[in-house]
Amino acid sequence: MSKTKPTAAASHWPLPAGARYLGPHAPDETLDVTLVLRRKSPLGAPAPSASRSARHADFVARHGADPADVTRLRDFSRQHGLQELACDEGRRTLHLRGTAQSLQQAFGVQLGHYELTPGGASYVGSAQAPTLPDPAIIAVLGLDRRPVAQPHFRVAQAQPSTTYTPPQVGQLYNFPAGTDGSGQSIAIIELGGGYVQADLDTYFGGLGLTTPSVTAVSVDGGSNQPGGAADAEVMLDIEVAGALAPAAKFVVYFAANTDQGFYNAISQAAHDSSQPATVMSISWGGPEDSWSMASRNAMETALEDAAALGVTVSVASGDNGSSDGESDGLPHVDFPAASPSVLACGGTELLGSGSTIGSEVVWNETAGNEGATGGGVSAVFALPAWQANAGVPATAGGFAGRGVPDVAGNADPLTGYAVRVDGQDEVVGGTSAVAPLWAALVARLNQQLGHALGAANATLYGLGEKGFHDITQGNNGSYTAGPGWDACTGLGSPNGQALLSALQGAAPSPAPAPSPAPAPSPAPAPSPAPTPGPPHKHKHKHKPPASGGKHPKGKSSS
Repeated sequence: MSKTKPTAAASHWPLPAGARYLGPHAPDETLDVTLVLRRKSPLGAPAPSASRSARHADFVARHGADPADVTRLRDFSRQHGLQELACDEGRRTLHLRGTAQSLQQAFGVQLGHYELTPGGASYVGSAQAPTLPDPAIIAVLGLDRRPVAQPHFRVAQAQPSTTYTPPQVGQLYNFPAGTDGSGQSIAIIELGGGYVQADLDTYFGGLGLTTPSVTAVSVDGGSNQPGGAADAEVMLDIEVAGALAPAAKFVVYFAANTDQGFYNAISQAAHDSSQPATVMSISWGGPEDSWSMASRNAMETALEDAAALGVTVSVASGDNGSSDGESDGLPHVDFPAASPSVLACGGTELLGSGSTIGSEVVWNETAGNEGATGGGVSAVFALPAWQANAGVPATAGGFAGRGVPDVAGNADPLTGYAVRVDGQDEVVGGTSAVAPLWAALVARLNQQLGHALGAANATLYGLGEKGFHDITQGNNGSYTAGPGWDACTGLGSPNGQALLSALQGAAPSPAPAPSPAPAPSPAPAPSPAPTPGPPHKHKHKHKPPASGGKHPKGKSSS
């Protein structure tokens, strides 16, 4: 074992707001944990390779876990009576099982049961950060099973002014003609809920489309389990992306809503050799400062892996305006949207007819409790080089942070998407719709370009205004839209054909970077759309959990 002094996993280990200690965890009960390990060598430009499999093999050889680290940690686990379940050096994970007592002794924690709301579901957690016994360990995931994210969808509460099918939104955004996502695989990350195949068949059939190929993958015991509030998230993601890239293959990774489940889902999707993704869509997240430092750092390494392997990761930026649902009166950004390794997706209110956008402004319906786009400046991740000229403001504390979002799209539930959820037609919005929208667009761009955009931000920012509808009106609370990039809608909403043209005229980036973008063309418009009808009465309501696990009415932000 390393002679290095053990260190605490993080100085920042916040208990969730309202968490109440119920009592200790039974010492003889077993838990499964995931050790996330450091890379053998820092990430750099990938070696040129003819195929995805060759690129992945090279990546694992260079940037997987160091075998010496793995051997040392196996010795440590045996010394503490822990059973090895699996090891993946490429994904830098060592999965272990042990009794609560053994894990407490190995990692210096006291495990207990907590609840977030009186009488609500309890979870196993720890009031202190794990002690990391070796410098090779980035994080120990699974000791604390608090919910870390919420889905960023909004079901319209008032009668929508306009409703769009996803293809109508794609027409308004001028998605490239002659493309349908052929040859592309889109990974979708879900931390709850499920889908019903019959609903998908009915929905796509109603659009005149063949139901795309959708495969469910279980991660850490998660599974496709329809029948709950998060179904609206799952169905929205599949239906928006599937209707806009119907020839792509979709792989939905279901995991528990914990840091362990979230990390392993992203990591598995990024490294999956049997169903390699070119795009990944994530519509879940939580305030950046609600994460423990170790969990957030581990998550970032999984997102870095995805980018380095040529996967574009689109992430919803949140539905609670610049506060991100926090009550301290300060601006906050959502994570993983705040990661510099992802394409963060903000929200707009889109109005149009025929093929023409009539108006598009920042989504902010907080006055009617219909949400607002997330966006702001990270207090954790430094300003990336590709945002140096974007005019990102400093945080209140003077930190030059990564600006969120990068791009935008229709998200207002009052101009929402007609989707089918649990046998009923609904109108749903939220930045949750924008992540799969952009995932589908990237898949279609990849198809036409003949190569994956990968980590697209450097390329997209390098294109300036080409390929975007600049959103210059509205605010999300603390930030106001204006010409160019802003912390409400980023570079703007897409003009797909113009983006393709710009990308075709730009040289592809060598490393985990994507390709360039385009100049605008006319966009199509929607139709008054299927009227949602009276709110349906379910046993469960499709309201996103406002904080881990509960499903009250969505909060609005300031």
